[in-house]
Amino acid sequence: MTFFPVLMQHMSQADSFATVWRPHATVACIVTRDARYLMVEETINGRAMFNQPAGHLEDGESVFAAAVRETLEETGWNVELQHLVGIHQWRSSEHGDMVLRFSFAARALDHDVQRPLDPDISRALWLTRSEIAALGERLRSPLILRSIDAWLSGQRLPLSVIDCLSTGPVA
Repeated sequence: MTFFPVLMQHMSQADSFATVWRPHATVACIVTRDARYLMVEETINGRAMFNQPAGHLEDGESVFAAAVRETLEETGWNVELQHLVGIHQWRSSEHGDMVLRFSFAARALDHDVQRPLDPDISRALWLTRSEIAALGERLRSPLILRSIDAWLSGQRLPLSVIDCLSTGPVA
């Protein structure tokens, strides 16, 4: 008979865990070439917006792997991460949820022009900082210029400040 109270207690803990608030964990890459930054034009809620290559972590994925994957999927560019530029916390005006974003500086390695881009991505393009700033309300978030400006000011942390102890989905 003691099995059922233990089971009920376990189920109650699982239910409370499911209701714990969590931010969206995201990554983005600042990729530079000849004073231009790799950007994407994407359709969000039927509107053309601009962003850095960015996206959410997948279950079991490190922030490093997510940043490289998202850049490839959204732009066709293979990149090598060089530095952590910053960790930004922001409440999205798009969906109202809190976002915790890891911004990385990355070096472009090679471009696969034949690779299909994510469905919501119209194109990848290289823009100067002033061209990005001129996009104004068409920027998906204020974190784009904030991370570029942090990079321009020399803010660079070694990747080793992030310690990924475990990857892989929970069984």
